[in-house]
Amino acid sequence: MNQNDFPTPGEGGFVVTHFLVVSDQDRSREFYQSVFDGKVVLERDPVIMKVANTWLILNVGGGPTDDKPTVTLTTPSDPDRTSAFLNIRVADIAKVYRDWSARGAQFLTEPKDHGREIRAYIRDPDGHLIEVGQSRRSTRS
Repeated sequence: MNQNDFPTPGEGGFVVTHFLVVSDQDRSREFYQSVFDGKVVLERDPVIMKVANTWLILNVGGGPTDDKPTVTLTTPSDPDRTSAFLNIRVADIAKVYRDWSARGAQFLTEPKDHGREIRAYIRDPDGHLIEVGQSRRSTRS
């Protein structure tokens, strides 16, 4: 992929892209490429990549800037506390669990059945939480 592959919104439209603060752009780029088959548009500063039907920007943190004068970007300080996470829906979580584990993903647990869905979680190299879930069809009429 190249920069021309990045979607440009039409008039009145927009594109949603997830920005993740990472400590090592190369390590994170490799994780999202190898586990999720991400396609790189820009190698670094920042890394921009397409993962399935979404876009990720992976960049190092930093202090305030003139347009965010009180905000510091940093990786998660405690991976057991989060206010946001990526949510990935798959057709066959058992297969994804096997395949992505073989590619280096470390799931917190095996997939767990919660009735309406089966789900499990992964952390990326910086501790960002990623939910992997399979929706179940309702058996009620």
